[in-house]
Amino acid sequence: MAAGGRGWFRALALGVSFLKCLLIPAYYSTDFEVHRNWLAITHNLPLSQWYYEATSEWTLDYPPFFAWFEYALSHIAKYFDPQMLVVENLNYASRATVLFQRLSVIFTDTLFIYAVHECCKCINGKRAAKDILEKPTFILAVLLLWNFGLLIVDHIHFQYNGFLFGLMLLSVARLCQKRYLEGALLFAVLLHFKHIYIYVAPAYGVYLLRSYCFTANNADGSLKWRSFSFLHVTLLGLIVCLVSALSLGPFLVLGQLPQVIARLFPFKRGLCHAYWAPNFWALYNAVDKALTILGLKCNFLDGKKIPKASMTGGLVQEFQHTVLPSVTPLATLICTFIAILPSVFCLWFKPQGPRGFLQCLVLCALSSFMFGWHVHEKAILLAILPLSLLSIQRAKDAGIYLILATTGHFSLFPLLFTPPELPIKILLMLLFTVYSFSSLKSLFRREKPLLNWLETIYLVQLVPLEIFCEIIFPLTPWKQHFPFVPLLLTSVYCALGITYAWLKLYISVLTERVPVRQKAE
Repeated sequence: MAAGGRGWFRALALGVSFLKCLLIPAYYSTDFEVHRNWLAITHNLPLSQWYYEATSEWTLDYPPFFAWFEYALSHIAKYFDPQMLVVENLNYASRATVLFQRLSVIFTDTLFIYAVHECCKCINGKRAAKDILEKPTFILAVLLLWNFGLLIVDHIHFQYNGFLFGLMLLSVARLCQKRYLEGALLFAVLLHFKHIYIYVAPAYGVYLLRSYCFTANNADGSLKWRSFSFLHVTLLGLIVCLVSALSLGPFLVLGQLPQVIARLFPFKRGLCHAYWAPNFWALYNAVDKALTILGLKCNFLDGKKIPKASMTGGLVQEFQHTVLPSVTPLATLICTFIAILPSVFCLWFKPQGPRGFLQCLVLCALSSFMFGWHVHEKAILLAILPLSLLSIQRAKDAGIYLILATTGHFSLFPLLFTPPELPIKILLMLLFTVYSFSSLKSLFRREKPLLNWLETIYLVQLVPLEIFCEIIFPLTPWKQHFPFVPLLLTSVYCALGITYAWLKLYISVLTERVPVRQKAE
């Protein structure tokens, strides 16, 4: 980024930080108590008890680096209110506690801001513009720094995704700058902060193998096998082993590694998260419910043998399907593997440098979101944020971004269900969405429309859906008997859009022709 551009970037960063401060008094979810409890566990208990402590239902289930992060925060937290660090003080939320937790998220977002700055420096200047507002770097900075999903998930709902995505974006920037070892180190560290990022590990592994471990291509773009560097593989292996040893080594010595793994991968939680992430399994569940209702009306099913929760709860974690076959963790793993495979093959056989890596990363994130086990609705940000980097480079990717971001962000609305937050989430969503559409439309104004008429109609229908869910449905008698309906409608409708964006991006990647010269590079 040019020196003259530092002023506007600083203004964007300060502006969004001020907005985050204004959100400090807002509603917070049970995740607030989760992190308070982790502060207490890591501050008071010895390392050997971190992954065994179960006074609270919100047990420590993040990798060790995040536990150490909480440990470090706890030594600052004690100066705000030492009572928040008492393990037995369940659901403790004094004003000082809320202030500390909120400020800790805002402060650690500094890493995210720095990572966005580095990503902006990776953008080429082919689309130069006189007006600063139309520069790709400015648009990218707004799409990332002011991302609606990240704002409401971290600074209202409450989580620490900002600095974690900062690590990921910084690793992406380092790979784009061909600083491969730094990128690998950052991603390895990230995996030991939050293991959800294992979803995109195939993209990192294949790209580093293709671009760093093999140092040259043939003239036609095919791999030059003789260019394999044993030294480079060794260096990457050392990074992975050293980071893993630093993170997991103490628990291996204590003989607690199986316990840590069991906490990190709790398969007993069920196929779907409480809010039904808008993925393939949401559609699968909806079809099962529809077939159950049809079967009862046609007397094909015995209502006495169907659990009541399967028809009225809608959100139970241990979801047993009534008509369709129940899904096992192994089945979701196989589906995810199959869904990821084509993108990995494209990254290997159709290399396009950093652009190809980003495409594969987004597809890995989306494929895992679509078919993973117990996927959280917030995981859609893992695809939306890196897709922002592609959206400013090509009109086709910009169109896909608008569909995915609008639908994915709307699917997060059920996270904020309290009345005071209703105007906040609607206003922030409108501001971000309007800016996304107007800025990308302006950037690609010389090309064909970013969305076709069918895509536009689909996105516009989100408005009546929100009106029905927030205003009309609560006034109907259905609310007492079928309270899950708004969540089901939101999840299923958004699942259609996210599935469409996933397929459209996949088709674009698989059918794209790569110039031989670009392959060789």
